[in-house]
Amino acid sequence: MKTRYWALIAAFIVQLLYGLNFTFAKDVMSGGFMKPFGFILVRVAGATLLFWIFSFLGPKEKIDKKDYLIIFYAAIFGVALNMLTFFKGLEFTTPIHASVIMITTPIIVLVLSSIFLKERITNYKVLGVILGFAGALVLSLYGKSNLEGDNVLLGNLFVLINAVSYSIYIIIIKKLTNKYHPFTFIRWLFLFGLILVIPFGYKELISAQLSTFTPYIFFSIGFVVIGATFGTYLLNPLALKYLRASTVTTFIYLQPVIAGIFAIIMGSDSVTSVKLIASALIFSGVYLVTKKPKVKLEV
Repeated sequence: MKTRYWALIAAFIVQLLYGLNFTFAKDVMSGGFMKPFGFILVRVAGATLLFWIFSFLGPKEKIDKKDYLIIFYAAIFGVALNMLTFFKGLEFTTPIHASVIMITTPIIVLVLSSIFLKERITNYKVLGVILGFAGALVLSLYGKSNLEGDNVLLGNLFVLINAVSYSIYIIIIKKLTNKYHPFTFIRWLFLFGLILVIPFGYKELISAQLSTFTPYIFFSIGFVVIGATFGTYLLNPLALKYLRASTVTTFIYLQPVIAGIFAIIMGSDSVTSVKLIASALIFSGVYLVTKKPKVKLEV
């Protein structure tokens, strides 16, 4: 009972860290302190270093040679493409927009599972997919930002690509999580990811002017690296070890709530009728997608 209790706390903390991440990352980029790809290089490099330093916490396991290719593919979609498009999207859109679009992940996973894992789609799930993408469309076409230089439509498109990329990563990584301890392959996952993002982020990183960084910006960067990357990847396996994957996935619904409240408190975003309508559509869609079909009892 105690292990389940701590696992639930771990799952909540993961979403809390992700929810706060939207505003901290947005403030670093909107202030011109770091460009998105340079920021991602710092994020991945920092997390890679931490995972290799603390890898001794996991069991000593040997990875099969054939699985290195799977880990490399997972690094493309779960680290490189996923993170690069997320930060690029966050550069142009708002924290609330990004967090709401991110909860379309369960819907995208459903579609991909039906294609690659041959899982059956019910009528409820089809309706859920339609409502979810309708909400994302409303948010992208009619949502506005108060920040100068934002391009909501482009930003939301990048965040949606990020959600699709992360969903593909979940499909790829499914077998590895059953075969190895997370520490065994996550360090390699991030090492491959680091190699992939260096060409994109190197020039932007060296162009950053450290002398202009305020204590808040240093704290924000540290939070993104230690909290929203290393911390989340460390706590997620703990939650998944003692809880069902479906239970852990439901915690993603907390992201827009946490991100929205924190963004409003920090003055990075505001609530509008369009955001509320779009959020309602997406939440309804996710509910229908994750709704379990009723089991008919035989008489």
